[in-house]
Amino acid sequence: MVAALLTAPLVGLVLGAPTAQADPDPNLTVTAARIIRTTPVAVSSLNTVPVTVEVDAKYTWPDADPNTTLFGILERSAGSGQLSYLFTTPLKRYAGTTANGKWRGIVNVPSTANGKFELTGVMVGQYWPGSGDMTDPTPVPGVPPTLTVVGTNQPKITARVIPDPVPFGKGYSIRWSVINGQTGKPYGTRLKVALENDNNCVEAFGGPNALTDTNGYVTKSYPASLADYLNCLQLPSNPSPLGWLSIGINRPGIVTATPSKTSAPVGSIVPVNGVVMGAPTNCPVYLQRLYGATAWRNVGTAKVRQGSGKFVLNAQPAYKGLIYYRVSFPACYNYRAGVSKTFTIRGT
Repeated sequence: MVAALLTAPLVGLVLGAPTAQADPDPNLTVTAARIIRTTPVAVSSLNTVPVTVEVDAKYTWPDADPNTTLFGILERSAGSGQLSYLFTTPLKRYAGTTANGKWRGIVNVPSTANGKFELTGVMVGQYWPGSGDMTDPTPVPGVPPTLTVVGTNQPKITARVIPDPVPFGKGYSIRWSVINGQTGKPYGTRLKVALENDNNCVEAFGGPNALTDTNGYVTKSYPASLADYLNCLQLPSNPSPLGWLSIGINRPGIVTATPSKTSAPVGSIVPVNGVVMGAPTNCPVYLQRLYGATAWRNVGTAKVRQGSGKFVLNAQPAYKGLIYYRVSFPACYNYRAGVSKTFTIRGT
């Protein structure tokens, strides 16, 4: 994921949500699908409950491997858990042929799936990103099978960035916390988590690479080079995380501004050139003029240019004498507010 997409803290990414890229695979037809569970699934804390999923399908690609697997996509239709989608593990054929057969596997249901899900689509391969299949899911015919989940003691993940905001060119630390969101207390044991960055937060989900302490805390130091990318904690599960928090890093609002002239005739235009460090694209900047002893008022506006962070504002001396100006940058995306040093233009 490119840094330009991460100009704001991202605190609720839906990991693994299918995105419309193409039509469904023309070689795959789903004739029936079943969730082998008629009662609600009760699941607590960081546990998962396996539920069997079956799919009847025809996969007619001429070069299809006889051991071709499928995977099912369950989409939230009601409820308030963190997850919007559930994915099955690879569905393996247990009857018939690849061209006309029956596949079976499981969906590992976590507490964060609290609510109701519908089995809406099927794809060839295994859960993305492992499959490499760039088609859309093949719809399940008729009324989709449903699964109801009663999730309790769901995990709550928080993050504290140190320092906040992070200066440019400096490393930083994040103190992550995982607690029981229902009781507000730690789970009382060390938890296996994955601390990732950039694409690994949304595309390539691996296994755990860190442990919390028994109070649910884990702190990691990051180099300055990662500050413009996504940072996340994931709670690994199979095939995708059962919970996560993804964040961007706050930056200071550092503004410099210099008038092209320090004196100009009254009413003439004086360009003011400046830069916002970090180049927060399309964020506004305001030219402000001092009225009286303390009142700063906006007298012009511009946008920060993509890539360079540069901007140009136009000052226009309103009277003869020394006039005080500055450039104000309001909080924008993950950048804090800031102001330039005061400068003067003498009206003549």
